[in-house]
Amino acid sequence: MPIYEYRCLKCGHQFEKLQSVSEDAVRKCEKCGARVTRLFHPVAVHFKGSGFYSTDYGERSPPKSTSEEKPKKKSKEPKKKAAAGS
Repeated sequence: MPIYEYRCLKCGHQFEKLQSVSEDAVRKCEKCGARVTRLFHPVAVHFKGSGFYSTDYGERSPPKSTSEEKPKKKSKEPKKKAAAGS
């Protein structure tokens, strides 16, 4: 069962009431009997798990090219020296 919070419009008294969802809202202040209004608060949201920020909104690396950016491998064969004396 949810807890609802109310505030008196006349005296400013705030109070909480544990009520069923189907139950009628409180209409009168506990202290002075004046009209009350139900207070609403934003709901806290926590995004947990993989996929949030790091893959959806994080910094993206530039796209990789397939053949242009691959470093060339050095051959293991020694270079042949040019013949001297020609």
